[in-house]
Amino acid sequence: MKSSSEPAVMIVGAGPVGLIAALVLAQQGIASRVIEAAPSLTIDLRAGTFHPPTLEMLDSIGVAAEMRALGIAVRYWQSRDLKEGLIAEWDLDLLRKDTPYPYRLHLEQHRLTPILLQHVLRTGLVDVVFGHRFESQHQQGDDLVVQAQGPQGMVSWNTQWLIGADGGRSQVRKSADIEFAGYTWPERYSVLSTTFDFATLGYRENAYMSDPVQWSALFKMPDEGPPGLWRMTLPVDPETPEDEALAGPYAQHAIRRITGVGDSITYPLVHQSIYSVHQRVAVRFRQGRVLLAGDAAHVNNPLGGFGLNSGIHDAISLGHALARVVKGEEGEEALDRYNRQRQQANVTYVQELSVRNKKNLEEKDPALRAQRMQELRTVCADPIKARDYLLNSSMINSIRRADSIV
Repeated sequence: MKSSSEPAVMIVGAGPVGLIAALVLAQQGIASRVIEAAPSLTIDLRAGTFHPPTLEMLDSIGVAAEMRALGIAVRYWQSRDLKEGLIAEWDLDLLRKDTPYPYRLHLEQHRLTPILLQHVLRTGLVDVVFGHRFESQHQQGDDLVVQAQGPQGMVSWNTQWLIGADGGRSQVRKSADIEFAGYTWPERYSVLSTTFDFATLGYRENAYMSDPVQWSALFKMPDEGPPGLWRMTLPVDPETPEDEALAGPYAQHAIRRITGVGDSITYPLVHQSIYSVHQRVAVRFRQGRVLLAGDAAHVNNPLGGFGLNSGIHDAISLGHALARVVKGEEGEEALDRYNRQRQQANVTYVQELSVRNKKNLEEKDPALRAQRMQELRTVCADPIKARDYLLNSSMINSIRRADSIV
């Protein structure tokens, strides 16, 4: 076993959350080491919507301009019903007095991580080590000893602080014995991408389609450039075998339900995947010198696009708090405050709203469905009520709520 000792902070996971935490720390003069189990940056096709306050934060660390150059700015998004059609079209420009970014930005997560990696490496303060899988950590004096399995065997490092940004199955979280409270939905979700242009049917670049049988969420993504791709998320019944859900006919049927055409048309498919969906929040985001952020700390269904955004909010909040502690500008109470703010933001905002979004889309009772659709029409038609609605859906209220926690 070989060993080395260097930065005050180690970060497990080189996804957006881990790289952003490293970048924020570096911009405050704090060195860190990021370790990643994969041999290189990974491709995740699930996340790709960035809300206004997230764009503000990304602008503050100097990466938003590059993202905007690659992404699709989405001013309007729609609430739809498979039978009734368009229910409400929301105009994010109603938030122009609340944010300099009154729109959503669509950009695949795997197109953001290379931008972040370049910024991180340019600081000269971050050592990024791929191909090393975190195994364990334990306290030794005032330090943590972190062990990881690499190509040449087990590696051991000493550090003062450990950030777990290693996803929903976080080994860092497990090593700290932090409960991941919540549940797993019985149905799985399928994600498919097609070059068919839903805009020809009146769809904006983001639309949520309610239906008691199979709701769906549609997003236009930039892909490698114009004309881009349309990504579609939909539930898969627990009884449906995975190989059937991933077969072409299943996806074709799902698209045809929206387009309303028969079997004579076959839509071009670029990608299909299927995954389990969870609603869980770690009971604490700090256990001594171990800190959690992103999916390692909380996971939720994707309806509303809260997961990655909330993880970025974690990373920036934690990066600033930990930098102050390492530099001696503030005591460890800064990390306890991070724990309170971000844990509560996820329990009382992200979880509740994402669950509510799912239940509204899948509602089976005709009377409740009609009532919900009328409520959306009424709110959307009133600019004041619509702005209040968008302050929630855009996560602006989430940030305000978290910041109010002392």
